[in-house]
Amino acid sequence: MTANDRSQRLLFTIVTILYWTSMYTYVPILTPYLSGRGISLQMIGIVLGSYGFVQMLGRFPLGIMSDKWGKRKPFVLLGMVTAGLSCLLFIIPGIWIWPLAGRMMAGICASTWVAFTVLYASYFGAGQTGRAMGNISVMIVSGQMLGMVLSGWLNDGLGEHAPFITGAILAAIGLVLALMLREPKLEAGSRPAMSFAMIRSVIRTKMLLQVSVLSILAHGVLFITMFGFTPLKAEQLGANGSLLTLLVFAFMLPHAIASSLTATWFVNRFGYWGTIGIGFVASSLCTASMALFQSYEMLVLTQAINGFAQGLHLPLLLALSIRDVELPGRATAMGLYQALYAIGMFSGPFLAGWLNESWGLDSGFVFGALLGAAAALLVWLWSSQERAAARRAKPSSAEGIGL
Repeated sequence: MTANDRSQRLLFTIVTILYWTSMYTYVPILTPYLSGRGISLQMIGIVLGSYGFVQMLGRFPLGIMSDKWGKRKPFVLLGMVTAGLSCLLFIIPGIWIWPLAGRMMAGICASTWVAFTVLYASYFGAGQTGRAMGNISVMIVSGQMLGMVLSGWLNDGLGEHAPFITGAILAAIGLVLALMLREPKLEAGSRPAMSFAMIRSVIRTKMLLQVSVLSILAHGVLFITMFGFTPLKAEQLGANGSLLTLLVFAFMLPHAIASSLTATWFVNRFGYWGTIGIGFVASSLCTASMALFQSYEMLVLTQAINGFAQGLHLPLLLALSIRDVELPGRATAMGLYQALYAIGMFSGPFLAGWLNESWGLDSGFVFGALLGAAAALLVWLWSSQERAAARRAKPSSAEGIGL
């Protein structure tokens, strides 16, 4: 790897951390902020769900466009611009329409993540996708954790608008740095033209479809809990901005540790299905326990375990989504994967908000636990089918070599 390659990876890392930090500086205080503006729990669920709804519609087309043009950088720049705009829309005074517009703009921003992911993978050689996705998962968690840790301190020290203003400033810095990113040049003729046949082939990739279904459920749980109603529960238990910061740290630090260990330790011992299954079972149990425990200290404990559990399966699902897809179609595959899991980001908090409004805040956590349990059941089913297929294939293989 040349010095230029190293510098580009470092620059990309900084831009990516700023991208995620700018989007997450306000996430821990968002539901209390909206509640303080007099917005109902059901409407809060719609605002939260709009983030995933926009991604559900936007990510797949953006992936196809990126592959068709063979360009990733323009979408990275778009991501930084929309990150800043989304933060600013939240601080416009008035009715619920501005927070809704801000969260929808954040959805456009997050839709550009397709291009970030594929651009970073292009800095690595063939066969290094797992390593690239492991690295980028740590960047995601690092940026999210930095933003969410800053959130409570900014809110307590500088006022409720400070997290949004800070997010906009960080996005502006990221935009300037992103202008210096360079895309690896492809040799003439090395990139086949994007076609409907190629799109159809990508859509039919079995592993991509399986991990997309699991990711819908995983993101449903995530956006019901830490990125949704967990901070509101903490506030009801007496948490202020500093204690919300501690709660975020309790979730994100184990999440980052698990993300860094998934490919290097857990998969080597439990396989990818086993690792994903462990993550979903633990996440489901922790989410269910949130409805039982009524103290801030126990809430912090559940989030620490939940953060580690979700750090086991989310990076692995991301890596598996493009494992069986050829390079020219990877942005399309990533766009489809991210568009599908956005269904969970939209429907999870939307349905939980409706349940919370009718039966109380804890009902949403019970619903999240059921989503995690359903995912664990699918993992068991698909892993069993894969093992059975491997056993059936062994006799024919042995016969073919004269054993």
